[in-house]
Amino acid sequence: MNTSVNQLLMQKGREIVSVSPAASVFEAIQLMDAKNVGSLLVLNARGKIAGIFAERDCFRKVILVDKSPRDVAVKTVMTKKVVYASPEDTVDQCMALMTQRRIRHLPVLDSQEKVVGIISIGDLVKFVASEQDAMIRNLEKYIEGSL
Repeated sequence: MNTSVNQLLMQKGREIVSVSPAASVFEAIQLMDAKNVGSLLVLNARGKIAGIFAERDCFRKVILVDKSPRDVAVKTVMTKKVVYASPEDTVDQCMALMTQRRIRHLPVLDSQEKVVGIISIGDLVKFVASEQDAMIRNLEKYIEGSL
């Protein structure tokens, strides 16, 4: 699909849910629950990405090692090497990147490294399915008109 991430963000929205590196894992999970998201961008005081915190980080780095989410800071368990996309990347490129890196959330950064959105694998699948559905409807209309 040659559709750009920018076009997808125009449809989906550009809301970014973020947390401070100093927040507790418990606070982060509460925010994720309230916003119904599976990850949070971790932004430093200047608004730059310090990392990303996902449900997976909580389970693997807190719960499985028997630590209390209230006592662990996000900065100690977040993923620091953040994989990201640019607004010009295509939906196909993002799906390939997410599959290759085995990640489910992809921040979108512009050329000045400003966060302009975040996409999930669910967003991509939903977008591709709706595009395919539209194509099928158009083909059906074409066939009906041709018969």
